[in-house]
Amino acid sequence: FQDLFGVSMVVPLMNLHIKSLGASHTVAGIIGSLYGIMQLFSSTFVGCWSDIVGRRYSLLACILLSALGYFLLGTSTTVFLFAISRVPVGIFKHTLSISKALLSDLVSERDRPLVMGRFNAASSVGFIVGPVVGGYLTELEDGFYQTSFFCASIFLLNAGLVWMLPWSEENTGNREHQQGNKGTDSFSAKANHDLHLKSPTNGAMASDSLFQSPWIQVATVLKRIKAIACSDLWDIFLVRLLMSVAILLYYSNFSLALEERFGVKPLFAGYLMSYSSALGVLAGCLLGPITRLYQHNTYRILLHSSTLTCTLILLYASALNIWMVVLSSTFLAFSTTIGRTCIIDLELTIGGNEASGTLLGVGQSVTSVGRIVAPLLSGIAQEFSPCGPPSLGVGLALVAILIMNANKQKYCSHGNVKLKNQ
Repeated sequence: FQDLFGVSMVVPLMNLHIKSLGASHTVAGIIGSLYGIMQLFSSTFVGCWSDIVGRRYSLLACILLSALGYFLLGTSTTVFLFAISRVPVGIFKHTLSISKALLSDLVSERDRPLVMGRFNAASSVGFIVGPVVGGYLTELEDGFYQTSFFCASIFLLNAGLVWMLPWSEENTGNREHQQGNKGTDSFSAKANHDLHLKSPTNGAMASDSLFQSPWIQVATVLKRIKAIACSDLWDIFLVRLLMSVAILLYYSNFSLALEERFGVKPLFAGYLMSYSSALGVLAGCLLGPITRLYQHNTYRILLHSSTLTCTLILLYASALNIWMVVLSSTFLAFSTTIGRTCIIDLELTIGGNEASGTLLGVGQSVTSVGRIVAPLLSGIAQEFSPCGPPSLGVGLALVAILIMNANKQKYCSHGNVKLKNQ
């Protein structure tokens, strides 16, 4: 919550600040793109690094270096300093991915969707509250600088909380909890056994890895990334990419399309997006009952939520009045939140907990590719019609659903991939 609360105070104000420093729209766009490119390439490496040195040290490093980035942002009085401040954040702002990897280490496979749903709900609340507080702080003298320093302070507070966490006790408690749930299926038994072997020496292994030669750490990171590349997880990452681009295409020209199609003011579109975000928080809290209803079959939940997402985007693209748009936005908030959580759970279930940081890092890189590709596709599709981007999104979502159906046996059996044995 604090992470997203701090970030969302600053991010909406950054374009205004860089323009006040005298930057052109092109320069502002280039700096924004460079940040996205750094995130694209660094997420896999940082996630893999967290598997090697341990969650505690990697999470602390990412939080403190992100705090440094926001502190530098608070001192940026020129465009050059602004660009420099984005470098540590672009490379190391993977605190949420490492936190998810930590959660996957601490909870059983059965409880993971529920816990991830609550984690996403807390993050969404932070993102809803943050812009409001940031807006008020900006009204003060030197408001942007104060907001940036406040954000950096929140990251320092988070670093203190991470340092105070009872790591060994939590690992022990989780080990006992997982052994109590042993026997659900062969995959869970293997996961419990692996965690049982790893956990007693978790601290020692992390400390040893931390003080290894940097070259050894880099070699290990590259070896793990190669294992991901050689595994048969490509279809899951492709589904994630297609669904991400489909959803991004839905939102890409949302305000403009509503104004062109229904004569609705941008203010109404803003309220509608805030309403959807609030419903997304509720959806995260409802994941527990939903997973129990589906008997913890993540594949079926993902397939049904993706099908619903595809249908709702189609409803939006063919809407005849604004109330059909409101209806589609209402249920889309639920389906997209549930789908995002389930695709992460499926990655970890099939890829294994041994490389959860690497898997989540690669997944984040895949989403970053979607963020780079979606604006280009949206611009091309918008040349034909205001309904072009969501219509293209429907086609991509259909392809994702067909891929899931084609690999049904693999998902349902939780078959091990090559990565688990490497």
